[in-house]
Amino acid sequence: MLEIRNLTKKFGSKTVINNLSMTVNDNEIMAIVGPSGAGKTTLLRCITGLERVNSGAFYWDGKQFDPANPDKGDTIIGVVFQDYQLFPNLTVMGNITLAPTMVKKESKSQVTENAMTLLKRLGLEGKETLYPYQLSGGQKQRVAIVRALAMNPKILCYDEPTSALDPALRDEVAQIILDLKKQEMTQIVVTHDMEFAKHVADDIKRVEQIQ
Repeated sequence: MLEIRNLTKKFGSKTVINNLSMTVNDNEIMAIVGPSGAGKTTLLRCITGLERVNSGAFYWDGKQFDPANPDKGDTIIGVVFQDYQLFPNLTVMGNITLAPTMVKKESKSQVTENAMTLLKRLGLEGKETLYPYQLSGGQKQRVAIVRALAMNPKILCYDEPTSALDPALRDEVAQIILDLKKQEMTQIVVTHDMEFAKHVADDIKRVEQIQ
């Protein structure tokens, strides 16, 4: 279970998140929704350690941790970025295996075997030697999900996963998220799409714009 207690984030004199607390239960899909500029993506960046918080604390199963200084041997948070952020000079397999081998120091053979299993699970078998420019938007997103899963995170976070997708791909992403739930993956989805949030989420956290 992820607990966030009294999180405050400021940019200069502007408070973007004020004393926010929330809990995400194991095997739960939490959707974070709110108007543009309300701080949804900032909250996600704080949870994933890409932004340092001004105050507040994070707990995983009752043990405090710092998302900005993760234990490289035990990945708690994984993230799928809105623009995927795949390395254009690496193949699909290269993108997926880079972090587990370099950060977690796992063996290349084990990482490759795990990557192949994940690629097959997400319908990407046979794509491992392609480069990002050779993939469709939906395929890039699935590669980004596989890359995050390859780090074996406890929680997988998504930043606006449907923002650039047509309705068919939107439904495909929803199914991937729901399938991962069946495999007991805890997930956090930041989205402006309330219909999508209601479709996939067990709980919805509304982030209101601070005046």
